[in-house]
Amino acid sequence: MAAFPAHFLSSGDLIADRRFAWAKAREEAGDFDAAADLLDQALELAPGFASAWFALGEIRKRRGDHAGAAAAFGRALQIDPDDHHGASLHLARLNAGGNAIPEVPAAFMRALFDQYASEFDKALTEGLNYRAPQLLLVAVEAACRNGGQRMRFGSMLDLGCGTGLAGAAFRPHVDWLIGVDISPGMTAKARAKGLYDRLIFADILAHLAAERDAGALHNLIVAADVLVYFNNLAAIVAAAARVLAPGGFFAFTTETHEGAGVMLRETLRYAHDMAHARAALAGAGLRVISMDKTSTRTEKGDPVPGLVVVASHR
Repeated sequence: MAAFPAHFLSSGDLIADRRFAWAKAREEAGDFDAAADLLDQALELAPGFASAWFALGEIRKRRGDHAGAAAAFGRALQIDPDDHHGASLHLARLNAGGNAIPEVPAAFMRALFDQYASEFDKALTEGLNYRAPQLLLVAVEAACRNGGQRMRFGSMLDLGCGTGLAGAAFRPHVDWLIGVDISPGMTAKARAKGLYDRLIFADILAHLAAERDAGALHNLIVAADVLVYFNNLAAIVAAAARVLAPGGFFAFTTETHEGAGVMLRETLRYAHDMAHARAALAGAGLRVISMDKTSTRTEKGDPVPGLVVVASHR
């Protein structure tokens, strides 16, 4: 993982920004000592340079200086409380913020996916062997077949629709397709594909609350590779359940692990054990139709353990 943040917040000082750019070049060349020295120089010029503090934290962590890394990440978070770089997640990984597992900051999510929107499809499908939409489609088809119902849905809500990979998989089976995503860059890419009848740029939980207040119901709700950014599934599952039509399906993927509860992985994505997923569904009044262990993607060439889940109202 690169030490330098995907999202750059300028210091406002041209010389400090140049030091940061030189530090990035040295880091990419593998010269961490020189990169750290240049970042120190940048921070002398601009002590409130959040991106430099974050990058310094990453380099210190690589060098085994966890206390120094925590101090740098903490300073980045203090300067940028919206947390565009995800410093709070790195602090959690270092166990520098106590035992609490933080939510993924909205600003970090938006910045991350806006940055990668142009290369997202290729990176996922070619670089990471991503197949969550296809696995979800197979799981929903099986649920329909086993329940004796037609594979046709009046309204589908695609949570965290991204560039529309899940939308493309389900479009032939849906009359009205709605996508919602926190990243304007991603929704712009999805809009260009012409798949969706409606696209919304919004926070997922906020949108689900608005849908509930409006009395909207959906026959199918899909969340492909989205719940990995929620530390606790209870809130998002309950919110989805409130706008799921009777007889409809909520289908999602997430990453899993063999331990208990929730784990924040090195990739800054959450893994949920099966018991946590089942408890969230039961708490929302949903019954599990299928919950299968599989891998929806690879990481550094290795399959990432995951779950493919289909649920409905009890």
